[in-house]
Amino acid sequence: MQSPIKTLVDMVKDRDLKQKALSDRVGSTAPIKIPSAFIACKKCGRRALRARWEEHLFVCPHCGSYAAVGAYYRLEKLYDSGTFQELDKDIAVRDPLDFPDYKEKVKELEKKTGLKEAVVSSKGKIGGIPVVALVMDNRFLMGSMSQAVGEKITRGIEEADRLRCPLIIFSASGGARMQEGIFSLMQMAKTSAAVELFSEHGGLFISVLTHPTTGGVTASFATLGDITLAEPGALIGFAGPRVIEQTINRKLPKGFQRAEYLEQHGFVDAIVERKNMRESLIQILSLHQE
Repeated sequence: MQSPIKTLVDMVKDRDLKQKALSDRVGSTAPIKIPSAFIACKKCGRRALRARWEEHLFVCPHCGSYAAVGAYYRLEKLYDSGTFQELDKDIAVRDPLDFPDYKEKVKELEKKTGLKEAVVSSKGKIGGIPVVALVMDNRFLMGSMSQAVGEKITRGIEEADRLRCPLIIFSASGGARMQEGIFSLMQMAKTSAAVELFSEHGGLFISVLTHPTTGGVTASFATLGDITLAEPGALIGFAGPRVIEQTINRKLPKGFQRAEYLEQHGFVDAIVERKNMRESLIQILSLHQE
């Protein structure tokens, strides 16, 4: 029987995660506080009540396209009740190049999103199985990889290694953080080396690619998973399709760099709908545990 103190601690953890998940914005940097407010789909342009969007986990009720969701919202939908613990939450943005207006932009985003960086690192249980889960959030400078992001991801991988538990990373990124120059690019090697060491120790790494996953994140840890999943319609690649077309002066195949195309060509193991993500992860984790 669970002790009253542990029950109280779990309730506090749940409340903290729920509050953070509630503050996450979808498709906007401004919170939508009116329960009956309409949200317009960025793809088809049609509107639906916020309640319908929430019912569909922020997948368009009309066309099925996926809206971006905040890191805490995603984690709330994954973890067992009362098990979420945030890691390295005090690691914040650095400004090694003293880049113009960078600090001001970061402060503005911290206020709007409630985040200190573009990734949330955590540990908890999914289906009763201990995991370390990291979720990138593209509301914060397009989820670009900075020194702090690279450090949090590396520490998260090392924590999974220390605990001997599976690692799950949800990627959503526009690539390297240009305001940090070479310091940002160095995180590609740093995170990749951490994944390699984790793999050598027999760790299971499940990489989940969401829209968009591009640039240095794709060229490093995001594509090093033992199992690679993707959300429907996610754009996945290094450079964008328009840049590639302009470079090679050729028309790309239909659906190029989308999750469905990459699954057909063996780059992605499976496409998993958002409503099925937790159950799919539980199935994989359970098989690995056995």
